[in-house]
Amino acid sequence: MTMDRFYGGIDSGSWNTKVVLIDGEARLRSSAIVRTGADIETSAAECFDKAIERAETDRSNVISVWSTGFGRHSIDFAEDRRTELDCHARGVAHYMDGPLTIVDIGGQDAKVIHLDGEGRRLSHKMNRKCAAGTGSFLEEIALRLGVDIENLSDLAARHEEELELGSFCTVFTSTEVLALIRQGKKPPDLARAAYRSLIKRVTEMAVLEGLVVATGGVIAHHPVALEMMESMADCRVVVPEHPQEMGAFGAALAARNACSRVSK
Repeated sequence: MTMDRFYGGIDSGSWNTKVVLIDGEARLRSSAIVRTGADIETSAAECFDKAIERAETDRSNVISVWSTGFGRHSIDFAEDRRTELDCHARGVAHYMDGPLTIVDIGGQDAKVIHLDGEGRRLSHKMNRKCAAGTGSFLEEIALRLGVDIENLSDLAARHEEELELGSFCTVFTSTEVLALIRQGKKPPDLARAAYRSLIKRVTEMAVLEGLVVATGGVIAHHPVALEMMESMADCRVVVPEHPQEMGAFGAALAARNACSRVSK
């Protein structure tokens, strides 16, 4: 068992909970992801224990834990918390110099964050009121097409016809997909159209300029989404290491930085 000291970050998302442990040099030493479910505190504790086990350490070697995400206020064992905007910006800026445009596509929201050359947040846009443009939109489409969400990107890659979905609302789009199925449209073409609709919603939120960096579970697990973002925004999009855990990584950095300030 290692006796190294760690800092923890927990990103309690509406769909998944992510935990990252970093060392004193801000190197990611372990991570874990579990479904959040209805019990935020239990999911966070379970995910934290998995990260501890993978780091081959124990809780006594974790100096501080901070949280982020929609459930950040419900995690009692986190000493402090930061917003998702702060943590995603902090995490990406640790790896890349600005100016940056960060596009994060999660299970229930999407965000576009602009950073200046010093890593300071200039502006942001968030999509919280509708599932369109998020991972849950893809979950709904996968359900309609009768495929597992893990296989949706591979299905879309086999498309032959370019289709457009006119509706932005998830409910209306689902109805539209059913109508297209009745017309004989093929599942790969419908899956491709779903990704196009999602990325269109995201790219219309704000201008993607400078170095564009994509994070979140959709980018981590759906290669077609990345391909479409580059095509529709007409720019190169960079995906950093551990894109799905970027928020948790930023929270761990915040914990480490706070402890460093106190120790000085």
